[in-house]
Amino acid sequence: MADHVDLDALRSRWHDTLLAAREGARRPDPHPYADDLLRRWSEPQRRYHTVTHLAAVLDHVDVLEKYADDPLAVRLAAWFHDAVYLPERSTNEERSAHLAERALPEAGVSEERTAEVARLVRLTVGHDPADDDRNGQVLCDADLAVLAGPPSAYATYAAAVRQEYHFVPDDAFREGRSAILRQLLDLPRLFRTPHGAAEWEATARYNLRSELEMLST
Repeated sequence: MADHVDLDALRSRWHDTLLAAREGARRPDPHPYADDLLRRWSEPQRRYHTVTHLAAVLDHVDVLEKYADDPLAVRLAAWFHDAVYLPERSTNEERSAHLAERALPEAGVSEERTAEVARLVRLTVGHDPADDDRNGQVLCDADLAVLAGPPSAYATYAAAVRQEYHFVPDDAFREGRSAILRQLLDLPRLFRTPHGAAEWEATARYNLRSELEMLST
């Protein structure tokens, strides 16, 4: 999946978010943190979980931020939620949360907000936030919004996911991918914010069912 993302604009977004999220006296230069995160998001093994995905999630958080209790924590969690990503491993979210727990206090973010960011990152394992988890609902909806794209965009997304798992034989990939799609379809609601439920739910379910049908044939 080709990336055509303005990295300088992303660095500016990180800078603005981190400055707003800081508390206390620590004020280290925010740019090295941005550079490290963008380097991670640009690693060669990625085809879907790239800077394009990061920018899209941040854009969707902008749309949904009014529903969050702490939009800054949600934005930070968006930056970290796939910062560690190796397709062959199942511990990416946990390792990404650990990265946030190490980096954010050093960058001047409070322990309380850091803990919330790490919790949100871990929540993206299953994308099933509680009914009263407003921050979790915003992050999960923003992360899953790709599922509600038009057919051509969804096909590009699905193809990029397959490319990330190029090392998995076709039969095994179809089985594993189908299980993930069924898990998502079995959720009572894919999207928990009012905007997500109204604007994205029906299209996302159509796309998921269509991909599942294609995989089964």
